[in-house]
Amino acid sequence: MTQRTDIRLSLPSKGRLGQAALDFLAEAGLRVNKPNPRQYSATIPSLPNLTVLFQRAGDIVVSVRDGSVDFGITGMDLVAEKRGENGHVLVLHDALGFGHSTLTLAVPEDWPVQNLEDLRAYAARLAHPLRVATKFPNLTATFLKQHAIPHRLIWAEGTLETAPAIGYADMISDLVSSGQTLRDNRLRPLADGAILPSQAVLIANRGALQTRPEVLSVARRLLEYIEAHLRAQENLLVIANMRGESPEAIVERIFSRPTIGGLQGPTISPVYVRDGSPWYAVTIVVRRDQLPDAIADLRAIGGSGIIVTPVTYIFEEEPPRYKAMLEALQNQE
Repeated sequence: MTQRTDIRLSLPSKGRLGQAALDFLAEAGLRVNKPNPRQYSATIPSLPNLTVLFQRAGDIVVSVRDGSVDFGITGMDLVAEKRGENGHVLVLHDALGFGHSTLTLAVPEDWPVQNLEDLRAYAARLAHPLRVATKFPNLTATFLKQHAIPHRLIWAEGTLETAPAIGYADMISDLVSSGQTLRDNRLRPLADGAILPSQAVLIANRGALQTRPEVLSVARRLLEYIEAHLRAQENLLVIANMRGESPEAIVERIFSRPTIGGLQGPTISPVYVRDGSPWYAVTIVVRRDQLPDAIADLRAIGGSGIIVTPVTYIFEEEPPRYKAMLEALQNQE
């Protein structure tokens, strides 16, 4: 068989991750160009040597594991369920920030069961093994065994929430986001029944990264733009005018406050005013969740004319997750 020479990234073709993955990549500067919506391949103009494929989210893990695809974006739930034990699937980024859900045990709301201890006792009183419908047999079985709950798994396609009402299962193990679908079907999650929190992740084939330098190069580009975009989402650019004797005097005042130190420090430049008084413009990066405190700190040390603007990217000297990937590649698990 001829060795493949192209580089492939698989994205979910539909479902909860489909459009969200396309939107995320576009926001990160990696817009996917798919002229024909019926085609199952596309390109990323900023990465011209990369071919984008569209698959079912679960199939992406299998394709990356088997090496027919080099990279994939899918849910951590599917990665944990299908990655296998050969170490071929490497998680490059475990928190892309979309597609959040939790694999959870849920029981009929009229059961006298609130937690795993109650479930263990209830299962012992049933005339048959506890039947659990799920699309995640590996994760569910491991969790139930860890908690010593006898059970029989029922593999099910489609909507699981109806399984207890139909009667082919007693309870379910399924992904839960808001919980509204459970409530609509008179189910409720166990208080301690969360098996795995999940969100979208970026994965890669370990062998391709180790043996093909061009794949490693694309991994760096992907991680660089993704990391820069995600970090930018957490921060804002703040510019303020400030009167002071010198830049050094202003820096001293800035560093006396906890929220306005910037990434490494402030950028300070002179402001030329008509009366010749000593004014400076201070530019800093502030955490989005600390903005109210940062504004208060700036005002407290004489800041005025404060401008706040979003940040598109914040590039590091080297992406932290790229460093982590290189370390992981040295581990032959």
